[in-house]
Formats: sequence, structure tokens, C-alpha cells
Amino acid sequence: MDGIGNIIAGKKGLVVGIANDQSIAYGCASVLREHGAELAVTYLNEKAEKYVRPLAEGLDAQLVLPLNVEEPDQMSAVFEQIRQTWGKLDFVVHSIAYCPMEDLHGRVVDCSLPGFQQAMRVSCYSFLELAHHAEPLMSAGGTLLTMSYYGSDKVVENYNIMGPVKAALESVSRYMAHELGPKGIRVHALSPGPLKTRAASGIAHFDSLISEAIARAPQSRLVDIEDVGQVAAFLISDAARALTGATVYVDGGFNIMA
Repeated sequence: MDGIGNIIAGKKGLVVGIANDQSIAYGCASVLREHGAELAVTYLNEKAEKYVRPLAEGLDAQLVLPLNVEEPDQMSAVFEQIRQTWGKLDFVVHSIAYCPMEDLHGRVVDCSLPGFQQAMRVSCYSFLELAHHAEPLMSAGGTLLTMSYYGSDKVVENYNIMGPVKAALESVSRYMAHELGPKGIRVHALSPGPLKTRAASGIAHFDSLISEAIARAPQSRLVDIEDVGQVAAFLISDAARALTGATVYVDGGFNIMA
């Protein structure tokens, strides 16, 4: 096992956001498990469970639990199960986002209030909630990771209201890093380049984002979910103990281009 694996082995963490084997959350979970981490995995609902549970079992997940972040009792139940099973938590990977399709495909200035509220509730506020529940279980420190996108900082055609939502998520991450730093809890937002996930397929003209990423990135390639997982593993490891509050781009260098 490599150096990062030696540091991660035995760490216990919650991974939220696996929908299928193309999910960023699954890429992270796979790499973390490969390095010896012990996992708890959630699924959205009964419909999703039939896809997620076999993946979780393949990862030797010790807990496989339902979590719809719009149902507060479910989140409390997840962390109670973690408390009873492990009594501690070393990391959380938050990789969920949602916006009603009509609001996602419309102009920012036309976004409905319910659509904006739901996008913020699921995509941003849920990270705060996870941190709130995780904090008491991280008495020895830990790492909280979430997923953002380049459209948080620059206007990306067709990303629309999710740009402001991800900007809020990145800001939340920085404030959390400040508040939780004294307890040894580190917080980062990972910002992968465009990935062919089910969630991304909802973005209009997504293929053009893919083509542009390949054409403009210094590495001239798309990143994949394993690339994101390897960065997540490093940030969770004690090798990254001096880092917190960063938005870490995992995009082949696309973000440096004018």
C-alpha cells in the first residue's frame, strides 16, 4: 500500500451522493476504500437503493442508510447509527446537488423562489447540516469535503442558477474551515472539471462543455472520478494536515486559462 494509503487506512467516513458507478461520490469512495478507509454510504430513496446498495456492498460499507437531506429526521438517524457503530467520524464526502429542471434551464433572473430555495437547500445548506452533525463525532479532528464547479467563479453558459449556488457552497466551506479549524477539522471544496455523470446530464448543451474542457485544458483531457477520488484521499490524509479552506481544482488545469 502506498504512503497515502498508510495514512488513510482505518479512517472512518461518510460518503453522501452515490447514485451509480459514474458518480463522483463513488469515485471518491472507491479510492478511499482502496486505501483502507472504512465507509458509511447513503442512498436517496427506495428507488435509488437498488442501484446504490450493490455498489456499497462492493465497497464493504459497514453502514448503508437512506438519506434525503430534505428530511431532517433521516440525517439525524444516519449520524446516530454512525455514533452507535463507530463512536467517531474522520471524514465526510458531500457530493449532492439538485435544482428543478425548469429553473436550471432558465435564466438566473427568471429563477423561481421555490427553485432557488430547493437548489440552495439540497446543494449548499445540506453541507452545513452534515458538518453540524459530524462535529461532535470529530473530537480528534477530521475532514469535510464538498464538490463545486468552475461556474461558481466564472459565468459558464447553461450552468445558470447553479453558479450562484456553488459560489455560496464555496463561501460556506471557507467559513466552516475558519470556525472548525481550532478543533482540527479541515474543510475543502473540490472543483472537478466537467464529468459525464447523471447529474451533469441535466445541464443543457453539456457536450459543448466537455469539448471545451478537452480543447482548453493544459493536459488536453477530461478528468475522471478516480482523479477526484485521489485528490480527496490526499486531503483526508494526515499528509494534508496543514491545508484547509481551499477550493481545489481537479480539472487538468482548465481553470488557469483565460
